Amino acid sequence: MDTEKPEEKKPIIEQTTDVLATAAGTLAETAVKSTAKTATKAVAKRIPKSVKKAAKKVAKAAKAKKSAKKSAKKVAKKSAKKSAKKPPRKAAKMSAKRAKKSAKKSKRATKKKSKR
Repeated sequence: MDTEKPEEKKPIIEQTTDVLATAAGTLAETAVKSTAKTATKAVAKRIPKSVKKAAKKVAKAAKAKKSAKKSAKKVAKKSAKKSAKKPPRKAAKMSAKRAKKSAKKSKRATKKKSKR
């Protein structure tokens, strides 16, 4: 512990200067962003309506095309999954056995009724 240098405290003037410099940087950044936003709005106002409409149509068509591709991929994946899944053979055998049992029971019932 003796080998460590004690932390030197900066004078209050330097500390204040550092805080002000940081604040000025943040302010400048905010000012640049707001100016850019205002400039963008001003330019957008000067663009003719026909150009705006055309741009919107192009954007809408591109968006529709992307969504169509995505939905086509989803449908393809779902159909591939459905075709890949086959019912287990045990279930098919069990249902066949049940059908045979029920057929035998119904035959027995009809025989009993006819004997009476």
